[in-house]
Amino acid sequence: MAERRNYSDGFWWSRDGIRLHYREYAGPADKPPVLCFPGLTRNARDYEALAERLAGQWRVICVEFRGRGESGYAKDSMSYVPLTYFQDVEALLEALKVEKFIAIGTSLGGLVTMLLAATERDKLAGVVLNDVGPEINPAGLARIRTYVGKAVWYPTWMHAARGVAEGNADVYPDYGIEDWLRMAKRLYRVNSSGRIVLDYDMKIAEPFRVPGNEAGPDMWPTIDAINGRPLLIVRGERSDILSEDTAAKMVARVQGAELVTVPGIGHAPTLEEPEAVAAIERLLARI
Repeated sequence: MAERRNYSDGFWWSRDGIRLHYREYAGPADKPPVLCFPGLTRNARDYEALAERLAGQWRVICVEFRGRGESGYAKDSMSYVPLTYFQDVEALLEALKVEKFIAIGTSLGGLVTMLLAATERDKLAGVVLNDVGPEINPAGLARIRTYVGKAVWYPTWMHAARGVAEGNADVYPDYGIEDWLRMAKRLYRVNSSGRIVLDYDMKIAEPFRVPGNEAGPDMWPTIDAINGRPLLIVRGERSDILSEDTAAKMVARVQGAELVTVPGIGHAPTLEEPEAVAAIERLLARI
């Protein structure tokens, strides 16, 4: 039986000529759309559950950054940086003529959201930052460097699920094999040779490995720019990217911000956890 699809595929062009992809779930035109931005090695499939839950009540657009999923790969690997992803999203906003939107960003997607807050503040109706902030724990960065950009493949989906479980058991300690299989199908794709491979350009790791490149600009002003907008910060209790201290400082700087900690989870919550689901519903109710 064919899989039922409740979304449509959309495409837009970056300013340097790359064809980029998003999934769109239909919703009312009189509400601001929800734009979802995934993490470093992830794609639009990460937001399937959230988008399906919101579809009909909200228009949901799940973005795939360059080099991920069905988006084109960059010729210049050094364009795989937050500033370029931000510029790609600006081109999307222009293409879709979006005047107001709600941003949900996980990890890298949260960094892009913060950059949007600094320059497109008037367009932001609300913000969800999932397990990321203006300061990133060096331990988490070191862990990410151990796996990003390393090509692996599997002969079957069950092999892939077991591989994902081995690398992420400490992040999602309560997951069973069905959960790992679902995650594998978000992370991997079947290539033309029938192998199950990671669904991103391995070259996204190259800028990440340049010494000092991870520091970037001072991002705290982007948090200040969110002030006056509904803000939800979701943090995994065991996160090695967003520290408790940084999360507390973020809440202190944005009036009315809510911090929700997902128990037992590392980096990053999937936003399918009951605590995250309820918190997102509270934020949307404020808009």
